[in-house]
Amino acid sequence: MQINGLHHVTAISGPARRNLDFYGRVLGLRLVKKTVNFDDPGTYHLYYGDADAAPGSILTFFPWDHAAPGRLGVGETQETVFRVPEGSIGYWTHRFVEQGVPHDAPARRFGESVLSFRDPDGMRLALVGVPGVEKEPSWSEGGIPAEHAIRGFHSVSLLIADAAPTAAILTDVFGFAEVAREETLIRYAAKGTDVGGIVDLRVAGGFLPARQGAGSVHHIAFRAADDAAQEEMVRRLRENHGIRTTEQRDRNYFRSVYFREPGHVLFEIATDIPGFAVDEPAAELGRSLKLPPQYEAHRKEIEAVLPALD
Repeated sequence: MQINGLHHVTAISGPARRNLDFYGRVLGLRLVKKTVNFDDPGTYHLYYGDADAAPGSILTFFPWDHAAPGRLGVGETQETVFRVPEGSIGYWTHRFVEQGVPHDAPARRFGESVLSFRDPDGMRLALVGVPGVEKEPSWSEGGIPAEHAIRGFHSVSLLIADAAPTAAILTDVFGFAEVAREETLIRYAAKGTDVGGIVDLRVAGGFLPARQGAGSVHHIAFRAADDAAQEEMVRRLRENHGIRTTEQRDRNYFRSVYFREPGHVLFEIATDIPGFAVDEPAAELGRSLKLPPQYEAHRKEIEAVLPALD
């Protein structure tokens, strides 16, 4: 059965060391890959995830020291949301107070407890308490007690002017279905997965368009089991919606195509294969700088310009 849902979310941040401190220490995520931006090899591309570096848990960043702040607006991911055990919202609220993390008071959304917060660049994030996830494996070396640790993505919310065209892509191409509505939010759930299986569309006509910068989500990626599954999605986009994607691009750990969906959010379709253990043992993920083959001959020069993370 095809497993649907989110593969990863990629955002823009400020300094890499600050980014690693927040996501690795404050949130306790695993650094699963330390590589470079394929289009800008003098810049890191940092990947965070769960213990297994599984699709649906991966949050990645392009960190630029002097990136100007982004502006949230129509045509962008508004909020990236993680799953935590249902009884852990209190723990995280106290932790955010202790660590000085800007956050809102816990609230209810679609019957679930939600704790919204921001990272040092102002990126909008949230934790949702989900019953039963405490039974799932968690990353045990991130400094967060296992009973409270993050268990992959819950959802993303997209800020768009008109829900219908985007909803058509979610349902026809990615296997989502509308499951609920609440105020200006329309919730879509993917078949076949509980991790990263929700996309919320927030209708906000008349808002200014988004301006990319630090704190902005650059794109969101949806899962395709393999090349054949990806090609079927590309075919549906072309034949059913008149949308063409880029050519397939090899990102070492997955193979990707990209397109702008009708609401102007940049979407990616990423294969589950080959995975993050293709160039280093699973137990050692994120410890060494990994470069794509085309940059390996320039390793010394690249390492000389990348900022230290320790």
